[in-house]
Amino acid sequence: MTDSYKTEQLRNVALIAHGSAGKTSLAEAMIFDTGATSRLGKVEDGTTVSDYDTEEIRRKISLSTSIVPCEWNGHKINVLDTPGYIDFVGEVKGAVRVADGAMVVLDAVSGVEVGTELVWSFADEQNLPRLVFVNKMDRENANFTHTLEQLDKKFEGNMIPVQLPVGSESQFKGVVDLVSMKAYLGDKAEEGGIPAGLEDEVEEYRLRLIEAAAEGDDELIVKYLEGEELTEGEIKRGLAIGVKSGKIIPVLCGSAILNLGVQPLLQAIIDYFPSPADRPEIKGTNPATGEKEILEPTPMAPLSVMVFKTIADPYVGKLTYFRVCSGAMESDSRVFNPLSGEEERIGQLYLIRGKEQEPVKTVQTGDIGGVAKLSATTTGQTLCDKGHPIVLPSISFPNPVFSVAVVPKTKADLDKMGTALNRLVEEDPTLRVEREPGTGETILSGMGESHVDIATRRLSQKFGVDILTSIPKVPYRETITRKSEAQGRHKKQTGGRGQFGDVFIRFEPLPRGSGFEFAGKIFGGAVPKGFIPAVEKGLREIIKKGVLAGYPTVDFRATLYDGSYHPVDSQEIAFRLAAQLAFKKGIPEAGPVLLEPIMSVTITVPEEYMGDVLGDLNTKRARVQGMEQQRGNSIVTAQAPLAEMQRYATDLRSITQGRGIFSMEFSHYEEVPGHLVESIVAETKREAEKE
Repeated sequence: MTDSYKTEQLRNVALIAHGSAGKTSLAEAMIFDTGATSRLGKVEDGTTVSDYDTEEIRRKISLSTSIVPCEWNGHKINVLDTPGYIDFVGEVKGAVRVADGAMVVLDAVSGVEVGTELVWSFADEQNLPRLVFVNKMDRENANFTHTLEQLDKKFEGNMIPVQLPVGSESQFKGVVDLVSMKAYLGDKAEEGGIPAGLEDEVEEYRLRLIEAAAEGDDELIVKYLEGEELTEGEIKRGLAIGVKSGKIIPVLCGSAILNLGVQPLLQAIIDYFPSPADRPEIKGTNPATGEKEILEPTPMAPLSVMVFKTIADPYVGKLTYFRVCSGAMESDSRVFNPLSGEEERIGQLYLIRGKEQEPVKTVQTGDIGGVAKLSATTTGQTLCDKGHPIVLPSISFPNPVFSVAVVPKTKADLDKMGTALNRLVEEDPTLRVEREPGTGETILSGMGESHVDIATRRLSQKFGVDILTSIPKVPYRETITRKSEAQGRHKKQTGGRGQFGDVFIRFEPLPRGSGFEFAGKIFGGAVPKGFIPAVEKGLREIIKKGVLAGYPTVDFRATLYDGSYHPVDSQEIAFRLAAQLAFKKGIPEAGPVLLEPIMSVTITVPEEYMGDVLGDLNTKRARVQGMEQQRGNSIVTAQAPLAEMQRYATDLRSITQGRGIFSMEFSHYEEVPGHLVESIVAETKREAEKE
């Protein structure tokens, strides 16, 4: 592998799909066919280049994006093999951000699945040109025509087969290329004529192909309308224009496992996908002026580099994957991170292939590389020249939907847990770690049960930290529903100087989300000014443990309106304690209620599961806000209490056989229905006694 490719000779391709469509096997066949490996690795055997992590080998699925470059006909193709399992969508987001084209892989039996639609929408967000590879044509019930119909029904764009399968299921032998009008048969892609019996179908699809190719170019459309034959080169040019604009989506087919149709696919990537030099200009923001700036994807332009992945490597330390968007990145140089405001020293640069790193002097414009031991740079940030600061649009990661409370297994784990969790989040931005002030728990959140389970295993394997996980406590709150007034009088006399503080406080409810307000409205010096802050401090301390179930009390105002003091015995602590006595007396009379967090949820499922999903939501105290149909899917928006949604990621998967997806974010707090309060209070007391 070499760094001598020009920008025009590069292709950055994100391999995206629903789980188990065969992306990793396809990447493996591509690097085998290009001579980068001498044997075809298998996912089942744990011998592929891109699935090298111990967890990936154990589970036989990709968990993170691997970079698998291969060289074909004077070009370098950087294949970004992404996970298909829904829990790891953050990896897909990173890959599509730095790719110039997306190759969507479909299983010829299952066709378009929910995960396909999700990753397709990610490619839409980045306006990525794409092609579709219908894989597993050798499987029983594989159906190319049916898959094509599904593509037409589900997605925008002109789906144009540029190949047709020769045979199918156990009789699948190879493909007919509709541009060159040749068949490519067997794992060596041996050229041959069009097999008997396919002529009519080939003719019909070729006509569609030529029409689509001609539409993209004025010169070609004139030639086509005048009845002239388009040359092979002209057809390729017309298709490439259509692909770049997003109007044409070429559809190819094959079998990655049998290595059929893979070599024509490699050629199609070079022929139809744009190089980094052909993509729209790079738009960034000058952090000093806030103005937009356009950079050319050329080596002479100012440096702009997008960091799209971070790996906590046990040997190298932190390994950062990046794409050079403009300029060129040099080993042993200095670059600037405009977001952290710090300069980074760049040591040795690498080109990456799976787990291997090959040292290089330069990473060219448009190429993808790696560097170790950056100190102030994380995923989604930009690196640039200090003299020409620029910030590129970052990567938008989805919100986590599944949480666990974590505690260290031993005292030794406690000391290391915080640092290890932070390194884990640095490596995977779809993980989140936060302390929930209402319950005092450390919460680890991710995209699903498997995601969080793998994160805890990695903590143990990579950082030697063992943790125990449990369902998080719901961060309930307490508030009041009416006004009340109470006196708090603290008097303590024990020989010598005593303690005396006396306050009258009015408590009144505030709108939801207001928090706590304190007002001191004392007339005539009934409580000296110097003691008023002590009253507020006493209240702020005690509101953390409410009177109903010990949850924080919020959304109310406490007004100090009267009191008395002793010229000798009054001191700050006395007024703090007096305020707390007033709280304990006044709040129970102000109609205290329990509040619970309500989440906004958006659920996308195939139409046939709609009834089951709605039935399940009814059991979860959810309020459905809206329903719409979109290209064969149902989208439900609802609001539901967090207490009922803690394990929804798992529930939805079992209801929809893994075909449903959802997103969830906090909306607001709402009163807990009366019939549930007693059991929540009893449960909280039981927990407190255990501790």
